[in-house]
This record gives sequence, structure tokens and C-alpha cells, in this order.
Amino acid sequence: MTEWRWDIFCTVIDNYGDIGVCWRLARQLASEHRAEVRLWVDDLASCRRLLGMCADDGGTPQPGVVVCHWRPGSVPEALADVVVAGFTCRLPEAYLAAMAARARPPVWITLEYLSAEDWVEGCHLLPSPHPRLALTEFFFYPGFTAKTGGLLREAGLIEARERFRADAAAQAENWALLGTDAPAPEALRVSLFAYENPAVASLLATWAEGGRAVWCGVPEGRIWQSVAQWLGQPLETGGAVRRGNLTLAPLAFVDQPAYDRLLWSCDLNFVRGEDSFVRAQWAGRPFIWHIYPQDDAAHLVKLDAFLDRYVEGLAQPDAAAVRRIQHAWNAGADMTQAWADFGAALPSLNAHADAWCAQQAAAPDLASVLAQFTKTKLK
Repeated sequence: MTEWRWDIFCTVIDNYGDIGVCWRLARQLASEHRAEVRLWVDDLASCRRLLGMCADDGGTPQPGVVVCHWRPGSVPEALADVVVAGFTCRLPEAYLAAMAARARPPVWITLEYLSAEDWVEGCHLLPSPHPRLALTEFFFYPGFTAKTGGLLREAGLIEARERFRADAAAQAENWALLGTDAPAPEALRVSLFAYENPAVASLLATWAEGGRAVWCGVPEGRIWQSVAQWLGQPLETGGAVRRGNLTLAPLAFVDQPAYDRLLWSCDLNFVRGEDSFVRAQWAGRPFIWHIYPQDDAAHLVKLDAFLDRYVEGLAQPDAAAVRRIQHAWNAGADMTQAWADFGAALPSLNAHADAWCAQQAAAPDLASVLAQFTKTKLK
């Protein structure tokens, strides 16, 4: 297929996480799979900075992708060959009816949240006939095994990471873009992107009182409130603050490529949600995941399912250190002992993170798996 039309729908729930994933998918489908993509977003304002858009209503931040404002009650013209409901968002009934009325209905994909749980393999690509319309919905599950849809990874990503790490000028340019000086060479470099978390107080205190210099870059976001509370003053970009052996650097909001480069520049990355969680794995460095909390604690089941896969091959003490700090961080608990164990294991965890990245990068990426599947349905 030389050109095909896709509609991707996204409702913004977690600021930039949902639209971040949908935007990466749209961009990759256009650049690597010759797709013409309309990305329908209900909250255009939240994603405008992320996508580098200036217009108030729609825009074309990349060839092949048009970003459209999905207004309540509006019904886009059903022209697509493939329709993706991002993160199970509900498509308008009138749009579904228009899809069904076509002589050849589009392939309808519901893109689910990423999970390492075993049951995902059994549900990936399951068809679900619509109860009233001549439409079939297919559930697409990202994941970490060959029986799932894989992870989002654009072509050449790992090679681009290595080129950046070998380019001192590019690194200096990225620090300037982030609004901070480069960290001292001897410091442990950490990026801290998370939801509000009471655990941050004990973590920052441990670093400030520890025996090793720590540089902690804090991208603009919800964790700023927790950091400011510990610091006793508001955060401002461009204003690094020292507390003992800790240097805190509030970082400016940047687009996805610059954030990737921050992850590549650090020895350890704290990430949250789904999008930055995946990008931290492509950085090939240790990371701590602040998973999106759910009322029934289902997020902790997802966390453990991931950790079961991730720590495979690690020595037992190192695996235990990974589990302990991930649970402490997600529970908002005291981080003092968890950090002591994790920090001691960092050299071996660094090698493990690189090996995990290589293992995942050897598998087909999500956009390719999705494109291949939909082509089989369009034949």
C-alpha cells in the first residue's frame, strides 16, 4: 500500500502522556509507513506545546500528520482506511455509523494501555463485533513479548542516541535548551519526572546528605510542587539550587526529542505514566517508574508484572533493590534505605538496563506491528 488514511482519536487524561503516545504513533506511521494521518485531540491546548503547534485549531507540525480539534458533538467525516481509538477512548456514535455505512468499512483498532501482565497476550488482536453495526473492533495491546504489539520505537532511535552521546556540542546545546548549565562531571546525573509524591522529601534529603554529588534535573510538571515544598521555595527555570551534595535544576518544558536527549544524558531517570516510561527504556539506563495510580491499586499489579520481566537475569540482591525502590517510590514511602540499596547496585543495574534495551529493540516496534496487521485486514 503506497498511501493510506488513518484517523487516530485521543482524549487527554494525563496531561501529555496520552497525546504523547498518540503523537509518536501518528508521526511514525506518516514517516515510516506512508500514512496520511488525522490526529483528533479533545484538548488541543494541552498538547500545543508538546507538538510545537502555534495555531488554536489544528495544524500540521509534521508532513503527513494533521492535528485536529475533536470538539464535543462534532463528527469528523469518515474517510479513513484505519481508525484508532487511542487508549480506549469512545468514538462518536455518528462516526461509527458513518464507518459502517461505507461499502468497505475501515479497520477499527482500539489501542490499549501498555502492560506486562500475562493475560495481555491472550487479548491482543481479539476481534469484537459491534452489537448493532457491521463493524468489528480489534483490541491492540502494546507489550514486551512477541505475542503482543511491542513498544513504540521509531527507526534509527538507538543509533541517534549513540551519536548524541558521542557529540559534546549537541549535549551542550541540549543543556542550554533545557535552561541549565551542564552538570559537574563527577556528579550522578538524575532526571526527576513524576506525579506529586511525598517520597521526594526523603529522597532529596538522602541525596543532599549523601557522600556523592548528585545533580537532579526536574522537568516542569506536577512533581515541582513536591520538590518546592521540600526546598521551601518555588522552582524557577534557570535557577539551580544547592542543598549539601545535591544540586536541583528546574528544567524548562521542551518537546519530545529534547526530553529524549535529557534521558540519554542522565545516569538514572525517574519517569511517569506510559510515554516517558517507554522512552526511559530506550535510554538504556536504570530508571524508576511512577505508574499512574488507580483507586483499586491495579497499577501495583501492573508494576509487579513489569518488574517480574525486567529483573530477570539480575543477581538476587540487585533484583531486590530494584523492587524495593520501585515500591517505595510508588507508595510515597521513606526512600532512605531503598536508595542506599539501589545506589549500591547502580553499576550492575546500568549494564542490565543496556541489555534490556537491546533485547526490546530486537523485537518489532508497535507502529510496524500495527501497520502490518491492518494491511492484512484491508486486503
